[in-house]
Amino acid sequence: GGALMLYAAILIYAAAMTVANLSIAQFGPWVSPINAFVLIGLDLALRDWLHMRLKAWQMGALIASTGLLTYALNPAAGTVALASSVAFTAAAIVDWGVFAAMRRYTWMQRSMLSNTVAAAVDSHVFALMAFGVTFAPVVAWMFLAKVAGGAIWAALLARAVQREADAF
Repeated sequence: GGALMLYAAILIYAAAMTVANLSIAQFGPWVSPINAFVLIGLDLALRDWLHMRLKAWQMGALIASTGLLTYALNPAAGTVALASSVAFTAAAIVDWGVFAAMRRYTWMQRSMLSNTVAAAVDSHVFALMAFGVTFAPVVAWMFLAKVAGGAIWAALLARAVQREADAF
């Protein structure tokens, strides 16, 4: 039931983040827009779903654990893991604030706006820390891919969570 879905969501969230980190460490910045669309978009939408089920410290621990897992699997990915953890923590805080402040809106509206703001924070912080640049085209592509991927994943999740989320 509910507990199984929660554990599955946590595992999917951690796996997507870890795979994104390891693939960037392996293949370099060019894979970032693909990751942003498929994996980070998924995590943005899942974070909003998890927002209703986890305490703030639990979400922070989940984000930090993905960085540690990335490092454990590939110590050479340390810079990417750290950049990812810091960027996603900053984005999660922003996302959390925007999502929480929009209680009167539907889950989908809350998710779309909070994901857009979080994607901007995540893209800038990650590019600066991982690649040492804020190269505008790379950041723009990552941002657009995260927003588009997040929108698709949020739409897929929205049906499942709307009734429950509106009561939250």
